[in-house]
Amino acid sequence: MASSRYLVSFDSRNTFHRFTDILVIGAGIAGLRAALEIDEQLSVLVATKDRITESNSSYAQGGLAGVLSPEDTFENHVEDTLIAGDGLCHREVVEHVVHEAPAEIEKLIGWGTNFDLENGSLALTREGGHSHRRIVHALGDSTGFEVMRAIIATARTRSNITLWDDTILVDLLTDRGQCVGAILSRGGTGQFLIWARQVILAAGGCGMVYRETTNPPVATGDGMAAAYRAGAELRDMEFMQFHPTVLYVAGSARYLISEAVRGEGAYLRDINGERFMPAADKRAELAPRDVVARAIFRTMEKTQHPNVYLDLSHLDPAMVLKRFPGINRVCKGFGMDITKDRIPVRPGAHYMIGGVTIDDRGRTTLPGLWACGEVSSSGLHGANRLASNSLIEGLVFGATCGRGATEAARKYSGDLVALPLRYTVPQHETNDHLDLADMTASLRALMVRKMGIVRERSRLNEALQDVGFWCRYVLTREFDNRSGWELQNLLIIARLMIDAAIKRDESRGTHFRSDFPTRDDVRWGLRHNAAPRVEELF
Repeated sequence: MASSRYLVSFDSRNTFHRFTDILVIGAGIAGLRAALEIDEQLSVLVATKDRITESNSSYAQGGLAGVLSPEDTFENHVEDTLIAGDGLCHREVVEHVVHEAPAEIEKLIGWGTNFDLENGSLALTREGGHSHRRIVHALGDSTGFEVMRAIIATARTRSNITLWDDTILVDLLTDRGQCVGAILSRGGTGQFLIWARQVILAAGGCGMVYRETTNPPVATGDGMAAAYRAGAELRDMEFMQFHPTVLYVAGSARYLISEAVRGEGAYLRDINGERFMPAADKRAELAPRDVVARAIFRTMEKTQHPNVYLDLSHLDPAMVLKRFPGINRVCKGFGMDITKDRIPVRPGAHYMIGGVTIDDRGRTTLPGLWACGEVSSSGLHGANRLASNSLIEGLVFGATCGRGATEAARKYSGDLVALPLRYTVPQHETNDHLDLADMTASLRALMVRKMGIVRERSRLNEALQDVGFWCRYVLTREFDNRSGWELQNLLIIARLMIDAAIKRDESRGTHFRSDFPTRDDVRWGLRHNAAPRVEELF
């Protein structure tokens, strides 16, 4: 079975067109930072899948990491990032992002972001894996909401930036080995062919490939899958970071309980009230996320209980309520007092570390296409993202992509024209109606069971067989709606993740193989796992 180059049939002779100098796909922190860096003489179209406020960036609780205290140094932040990355970080990228972080935070303040203050200065907190207090935050535990409020407001003041919400990326357009635009589907107005001198991909992550996730419903890996179909390289897809502490109340939506809760001194306890992190790691509750997530997983298996508990009862109640008003509000809705009651938590898929391969300028392997934020793999996070480094990466690489795309667009010769492109999805015999909701739920449940926090070859092979079977009869269909396209994208992403997890026969960072429980620097070292080409995979 061959996967279609495009998800939909189209003919440029009878399709609506739109022209822009630079197309930005995604309106999270990376996409809007890129748009704001583009020369105001160039036209910019920013397309986002849902409401402009609906992105992983908006849901970020903890904050942004930057060296802002005299007790801290760039070297400290670099070293903490390298340690968390477990031998797979690119040091030069880490150093670049760490050194640029303070200036990007200052720029956010200039755009009107109201970070929390303490005695007139920026309030700094500490999170797991950090050796110093260097996390700036806003509205207690609603940093992403405040940062995105300010950056969206700033983008709306720029006359050269057009914002389209309710706009789905269907595919990237390519011609003669270059990215020349995208196929977008917008609300009730149908499909558009967007022609651009340069395209910046900032479409976010793919947490919805798992049943348990902190991500919003829009995070279905559309950008990664579209880039893959277009021929761009993806890598390190085995590295999905699981956030250790997701509120677990049966029947309710999952809600992230910020890393900062443990940073402020909360304890993790099992069903019997015993702390288990001191025995798991010398850093106890402040160990990196992968260590904490696995410790929770083992504790749940040992106790045969579906969750563990966060305990804040020994902390100052006034501090807790001031620092975590959002978490308090959610827990209060379930009858819990976070200053007294233990919060039930378990791990959930949180952040995709792998993605579209980019260089230090944000260029992908496909000419004309740039990428930044969670959709990309820059080398900053290595095998495990250090808490609060992701928003900073989005800002730094968003700005880098904006500058690079501006320079490239200026060199673009000639006028933008609609190219004579057409494609017909091959027709295959199919069965009757496909239950998309049931198919999607089955995939997400399988990923939790067989491609979760702890992995093993036989279960990975079972997952490969199951997902391969689904791919054979889902990827050959042509859909005309969001649910169908999202399922196809999730299947491609799941297939790539499983393939990468089987190949990496060691344990490193967020990728833990029970049959290969140790890190193998002899075989793997700084080796990335590049995804196979489309024709090799399917």
